[in-house]
Amino acid sequence: MENPLDGLVLPGGESTVQGKPLSDLGILEPLREKIQQDLPVLATCDGLILLAENVKNQEKRYLATLPVTVKRNAYGRQLGSFTTAFDFADLGQVPATFIRAPCISEVEDEVEILSKHQGKIIAARYRNQIELSFHPEVDKSDSIHSYFLKICQTK
Repeated sequence: MENPLDGLVLPGGESTVQGKPLSDLGILEPLREKIQQDLPVLATCDGLILLAENVKNQEKRYLATLPVTVKRNAYGRQLGSFTTAFDFADLGQVPATFIRAPCISEVEDEVEILSKHQGKIIAARYRNQIELSFHPEVDKSDSIHSYFLKICQTK
């Protein structure tokens, strides 16, 4: 992790698949340090699980830089995937696709809640970390990515 980074995107996927190489390649600790030093991070779906300090019914922790508790698959199985729109921070209505999405069930006081859906926290910010339960990359809007790029530019 010697090269400078302007920001990092932790995509959706499977946390055991993404977390294992982070550990095996020896980049878990250096990456954790960069994030704790305010490297901007956009974490979507499984990326949220990688950042969470606590994940219900899962002992393994990965980066653990985000003071929240996450519930995996809060919206059901793959067949329960859906797309909707909701208010997001100062961006107004944004589209979002949920695919076996987690939700944030508990937050520490310093975590800013950016959006909720059906009473569940689906977007939050802690320092330079933006966490999303959904997949903004599959929708036509680039508003959330632009929001993240502004954070990277002001770093």
